Formats: sequence, structure tokens, C-alpha cells
Amino acid sequence: MLVRELRNRPVPWNAHKGSHSWWALPFHALEWTLQWAAYGLSRWAFLEVLEYLSVLSVLVVVVFYFSEAGDRKKQQHYQAWQVINTAQGKGGSGGRIEALQELNRDGVPLVGVNAAGAFLQGLKLRGANLRRADLGAADLRDSDLQACDFRHATLRGANLRQANLRGANLENADLEDADLVNTDLSGAELGGSNLKNADLRNADLNGVRWSNLKSVEGANLHGVRNAPEGFVEWAIRKKAVTEPGGAE
Repeated sequence: MLVRELRNRPVPWNAHKGSHSWWALPFHALEWTLQWAAYGLSRWAFLEVLEYLSVLSVLVVVVFYFSEAGDRKKQQHYQAWQVINTAQGKGGSGGRIEALQELNRDGVPLVGVNAAGAFLQGLKLRGANLRRADLGAADLRDSDLQACDFRHATLRGANLRQANLRGANLENADLEDADLVNTDLSGAELGGSNLKNADLRNADLNGVRWSNLKSVEGANLHGVRNAPEGFVEWAIRKKAVTEPGGAE
């Protein structure tokens, strides 16, 4: 920002040139001329008005930038949904990891999102609202899905190995054939969920709520950790198994 300074009137030429050598006179003449120009311009109010206008224009740009922030955010969300919807039914990530994480960071509900069969390894959606989402056969290994709402979601055949599902709500979720090896299900709500043929080897079941489970037939409970009292015995009576299985 320029600072307008009222300058003193320059001295006359005879006083300015003094006793300088003849070869230096052109330089002193230029300096003296510029001093007079600066003196005249410092008293020109028009320049001061221009300076104020430049400051005002910056202020207007800042105001418009923040006033349109909501529209820009909506546009970003629209683009993220486009990425997700365009990639439906396709393998690979297709930018869906970034799109889903961005939407969740901004508090956008992901209710009913369809990412079936997608490669989403390492996805971070802590606390996301994924009710009725379709993540069937999706690769969600090592994902952070803590405290997610998966009520009535489809996770049939999903790979959730070593995922963090601590405190997740899986009420009435379809987890048939899901790979839950080494998954942390501490404090998860499993009421009404379908665990038929799910692989739960070495999963952490500390504090899970399992009343009214729809099915555990064929579910592999080998090596489950911190299972609630009576759960394993009940599950075996309901045709669950405890087989070492293959490599984990």
C-alpha cells in the first residue's frame, strides 16, 4: 500500500546545482526535476483517491470471495458425488477414496452410497453416516470406519480385514461372506445383522452387542478375542464353526 506524503517545495535550481562539476550537472538536473515532479504529485488529490479505490477493490474481492464460499463448497460436493456415481459398478478406486473422505469431512451424509466392488483399502470415514450403503464385495482392508453408522447397509462379501469398526452400528447390516479377520469390532452393535459364513478369525469382539443376530451359520469364530460371555457357545449352537482356516 502506498503512503501519500506531502513533500517540501524543492529549492531553486541555482541553489540545487551548487558548485558541482560540469560533468555531474545532468544527473543533478534529473534529480532536481524528479523532486519537482514528486512535489507536484504529492499535492494531487486524484492520486490519493486512486489509492483509496485500490484498497477498496481489494476489500470488495475479499468480501465476494467469502460470500461465495458456500457455492464453491457445493460445487466441490457435486463434483465428489459425480466421481462416486460415475464409478459405480467399476473396480479400482476411481477417485472414490478421496471423494468419500472429502464429503465425510464436510459432514455430508453418505446414506445409500453405492461403492460395491470398489477398491477402498485404507479408507478413512470415521463417524460417517453410511446407512443403507452398498459396499458389497468392496476392498476395505485397513480402513478406519470407527463409529460409522452401517444400519441396513450391504457389506456382503466385503474385505474388512484389520479394519477399525470400533463402536460401529451394524444393526441389520448384511455381512454374509464378509472377511473380518483381525477386525476390531469392539463395542460394535450387531443386533439383527447377518453374519452367515463371515470370517471372524482373531477379530476383537470386546463389548459387542449381539442380541437378535439374524444368522451366524457357517461363521468362523476361530481365535476370536474378548468375546462376550456365552457368545461363542451360543454361536456354535447356531451352526457357527471354529476352524483355523488358511493364511491370515
